Amino acid sequence: MNSRVTERSGTGGTRPSLHHGTNQSGMRDHNERVVLSLLRQHGSLAKTAIARMTGLSAQTSSIIMRMLEADELLSREEPLRGRIGQPLVPMSLNPEGAFFFGLKIGRRSADLVLIDFLGRIRSMRHMPYDYPAPEPIFAFAATGVSEMTQALTPKHQERIAGIGIAAPFELWKWADTVGAPQEIMDEWRNCDIRARIAAICSYPVYLQNDMTAACGAELVFGQTKDVNDFVYFYIGSFIGGGIVINGSLYAGRSGNAGALGSMPVPGPDGEALQLIDVASITALERDVTALGREPSPLWASPEDWGEMGAELDAWIDRAGRAIAQAVIAASSVVDFEAAIIDGWIPENVRARIVEAVRRHVETFDLEGIQLPAIFEGTVGIHARALGAASLPLSDRYLLGQKLFRKGN
Repeated sequence: MNSRVTERSGTGGTRPSLHHGTNQSGMRDHNERVVLSLLRQHGSLAKTAIARMTGLSAQTSSIIMRMLEADELLSREEPLRGRIGQPLVPMSLNPEGAFFFGLKIGRRSADLVLIDFLGRIRSMRHMPYDYPAPEPIFAFAATGVSEMTQALTPKHQERIAGIGIAAPFELWKWADTVGAPQEIMDEWRNCDIRARIAAICSYPVYLQNDMTAACGAELVFGQTKDVNDFVYFYIGSFIGGGIVINGSLYAGRSGNAGALGSMPVPGPDGEALQLIDVASITALERDVTALGREPSPLWASPEDWGEMGAELDAWIDRAGRAIAQAVIAASSVVDFEAAIIDGWIPENVRARIVEAVRRHVETFDLEGIQLPAIFEGTVGIHARALGAASLPLSDRYLLGQKLFRKGN
């Protein structure tokens, strides 16, 4: 993260140039965003550390942190004693400084979360379905937002800073794949999702592709904050992904960069397939169904699929090889530090897939390619919903690119 800032004055000296937000949930000044981003990355810091890391003077750092504390975005921790002089007083993000809604619209379920300023889920609703129909999803969102808001104190209600939506773009194209009536899926074609959600609440509304949003959750809330460039794979109903470059999400001109599910890979018989055809949960569902077994645990209990036997082993191996090919292909274009793999899957399955990817990449010709580190994501099954909630958080309080569509 680039956290250097410049202090200017009209007399040739240096002094802070600060603009204090008009209210707690308003857009933050760049310097304030620097401080909030550093505290999110490091957990807690004293003003001397903030000054050293940003290049701001100690006085300016102190002013900024006092402003943020007055807005109740920061909390004081216990002083660090045992050194000469005044004890250092670390500051950290106040969990109750702001709240954010996140709505995930998936192909097999919808989730609504309310998170605090640290990204912790305070409340969550889940609605499974066979296919996504607009009206039931909007009704689910309206009821959930209303009930979750009413459960907060009046003070906390005033600190709701926005709602983000994570949804696959062009949902109407997936009718055959999800087994939905085409006329129902066609309702999404002319549906302004952002406007429909804006009609049920008074908060700013943000919209992003679901897989890019999941990647954003790893960037903002994950334990991979020291990695500046990574390619991200999320295994859901269909596998997809995202790209982080220089510590920021890269969405591309259409918002669909990192559409890794569309990457071509060889199939079992050497025929050309897309990654989505091999490494998605729907591919495993087809195998399970073909054996006459019930596939519902794949969707109902992502924490634990139970004993699935040889079909799961075979799918993990095929998915691992296909993702390995995608990692190598992506790395030939961008010199990524890491490839991160997460999904709507049990942790033990995720670990096995990562191990399969590591095993398979070694079987390819890697001449001329610097292989990235390959490891598990750290956000887990709720990455898309948390990624949705991270959209207003990032836009209002953190550094980074604006990657999403926003409305009031």
